Amino acid sequence: MPAITNRFDFAFYFDVQDGNPNGDPDAGNMPRQDPETNHGLVTDVCLKRKVRDYVLAAHGGEAPHAIYVTEGSVLNDKHTRGWSEGAGKEPPADKAKAERGDINTVRNWMCSTYFDVRTFGAVMDTDVRAGQVRGPVQLTLARSIEPILVSEHAITRIAVTNVKDLAKERTIGRKFTVPYALYVAHGFISPLIAAKSGFSEDDLTLLWRALAGMFDLDRSAARGMMAARGLYVFRHEGALGNAPAADLFDRITVERAEGIAVPRQFRDYRLTVNREGLPRGVELLEPLKDAYSAAA
Repeated sequence: MPAITNRFDFAFYFDVQDGNPNGDPDAGNMPRQDPETNHGLVTDVCLKRKVRDYVLAAHGGEAPHAIYVTEGSVLNDKHTRGWSEGAGKEPPADKAKAERGDINTVRNWMCSTYFDVRTFGAVMDTDVRAGQVRGPVQLTLARSIEPILVSEHAITRIAVTNVKDLAKERTIGRKFTVPYALYVAHGFISPLIAAKSGFSEDDLTLLWRALAGMFDLDRSAARGMMAARGLYVFRHEGALGNAPAADLFDRITVERAEGIAVPRQFRDYRLTVNREGLPRGVELLEPLKDAYSAAA
């Protein structure tokens, strides 16, 4: 299928209740925060991981929806397969001797095989060179609408790890949660870059489905209750865009509902979208509403 020809800018809203949406390993796995404002953060890497896991579950790892970055995978092995099946030869023992034409052929095979390569891009110049791909889909860090409160909970375990610890009555641990927070991440899709990676309309539909359903496939006690709450997509008529993304995102506002002192659920906020007077050549889409019906 041909690559997309329109630019897209989108805002993705999701929330967490009594969970840790993205722990920071450098801070004892506490929820990530902006150190100056205490707003909660969820990294783009975290969100991309969930998209990858959804696509993997939905398509079983088969081309053209295989996933390049998976747990326990050996990337050099995938590059070697790209040489074998894409270029029809073994990679040179000295990667410096790989010819540019062969690398481009392998790169194109990787794009056509792996959804995440043609979507998010990848640097594949390891011991076995497979080129570099710039991803047409880029995500920002997600940021909470308001500063978050981090709650710390003491937890106990009756089992012990070592025999020497049997005398202990309990093993004490710590668990961190956010009572409630609404987050927003922004995304950008370039058709100019998609033309090089092969990101298509089918891939775009799958991306919307993944954002809509990825939290339902990623349940754990640590993450509490997480849900996609809004996906607002601005589709541009032209490849270069018809309006600045920042101006379009300003059309979406979030405020506390009247009388709410401490938000603890999604309906404690009022999310408003100004659909009137959109710039010429810009269309507002809400694929979250149709994502599950499209998957059926």
